[in-house]
Amino acid sequence: MSIALASQLREGTKKAHTMAENTGFVRCFLKGVVEKSSYRKLVADLFFVYSAMEEEIGKLSDQGHPVVAPVSFPVLHRRAALENDLEFYFGDGWSNLIEPTLSAKEYVARIHQIAKDAPELLVAHHYTRYIGDLSGGQILKNIAQKAMNLGEHDGLRFYEFHDIDDEKEFKALYSQTLDSLPIDQNMATRIVEEANMAFKFNMDMFEELEGNLVAAIGKVLFGFITRGRRPGSTED
Repeated sequence: MSIALASQLREGTKKAHTMAENTGFVRCFLKGVVEKSSYRKLVADLFFVYSAMEEEIGKLSDQGHPVVAPVSFPVLHRRAALENDLEFYFGDGWSNLIEPTLSAKEYVARIHQIAKDAPELLVAHHYTRYIGDLSGGQILKNIAQKAMNLGEHDGLRFYEFHDIDDEKEFKALYSQTLDSLPIDQNMATRIVEEANMAFKFNMDMFEELEGNLVAAIGKVLFGFITRGRRPGSTED
């Protein structure tokens, strides 16, 4: 019997999705408040997360894993795009200048753990990240581009899926693939639970970055205030 995994994931993660959108970092981002130092830390964290996912899913796909291999769509891969963005933000020596935040380390550790202990659960992380990126990518790209005054592609390759001509058509194919996976309802339930955990890992990353964003904005505001109060200033 076919398990409607796509709809179970969509319905089962609605609350977590809303909570993620309401973290301070994401709310600021959606309002166009994007500070480059914090943003490039996010790009670095995502590099470590996607590197882990693409490494583990790639190995399992090569081995012909019946649940993981079908969702391993190379057109979704983000590592190369993130490397391009990191070179833009950090320069040629970017690989020696980045390190994951604590929350990103925990996220990566979880990916490696389930790849070893319960590979089927990687589907949850794949769905949560890649389909989310594909769905909102263009909107987020435009926000980041305007907020940081970037060129059309500078530091924004992460949001570009050049090998996907029709987003709606691809997402329909992805849903069909999820629904055709050889799993039972018990595994479907576990995958939905893991997807909610994936959202939690992402929220933890956002909250850690939120502290950096608030600190950076605070420095800017403090600088403005102190300049306004310098001796002889006519500013209020």
